[in-house]
Amino acid sequence: MPLRRPLRATAAVALLLATAAACGDTGALRGAGATPTATSPARLWPDLSPAASPAYDFDEADTETVKGVTVPGDDLRKVDPVAVVRAEIAAHRSDYEGAKAPYRGTAERMADCAKGRDRSRCPVLKPYYRDLTGDGRDDLTLGFRLLPTKMTAVRVYTVEKHRLVQVMANDDAVSGVELAGHSVIIRSPSELAGYEYRVQWTWDADQKAMLLTHDEFLRTGGRKHGVRRATPTPSASP
Repeated sequence: MPLRRPLRATAAVALLLATAAACGDTGALRGAGATPTATSPARLWPDLSPAASPAYDFDEADTETVKGVTVPGDDLRKVDPVAVVRAEIAAHRSDYEGAKAPYRGTAERMADCAKGRDRSRCPVLKPYYRDLTGDGRDDLTLGFRLLPTKMTAVRVYTVEKHRLVQVMANDDAVSGVELAGHSVIIRSPSELAGYEYRVQWTWDADQKAMLLTHDEFLRTGGRKHGVRRATPTPSASP
């Protein structure tokens, strides 16, 4: 009996050596080379006096109660999107009415939104409904063309105290819009080929508004021709 232990130990060592050799032949872990040295952030101009206010006002927390539009049963699906756009035009006539108004074409084409007219000419886009504010009720994400420019207005509306309230406004040349969680993601073309702007507006319960939380310039690689951006993003809310 005492002689069997050395034999078992020898067999075990041989098995381990064979396994190690086999692993080396079939893709064992290998070193990836030296690891780059970590560099800590360098603080520049530590004696620089902090700014008292931002250089640009994005009106991030601006909200606006929409006048003249009711919300039956606090259900935004029962609100006419065309009526909402008409209310904005009425509230900001200098932007939409008159020969020098920047978006005069939008006001002129609103007549095509009526029943029996050519709806393909209507500047109001399909509305989307999703709970962006986290209150369990659908909010309204609305878009409409800002004619005669190539820009698109993107708006988000919610209901507060039985009133329709605009909680986000963004005007820009838009190539795509997405809803994700409590955020609205807007993609805009860049004048630099192969890149795009991407901004994200996210609901903030404390401010009771959509705030600009991300503003990125990203590579896409798929665009052959750049497009000059019409306006800075985000644009100020009315």
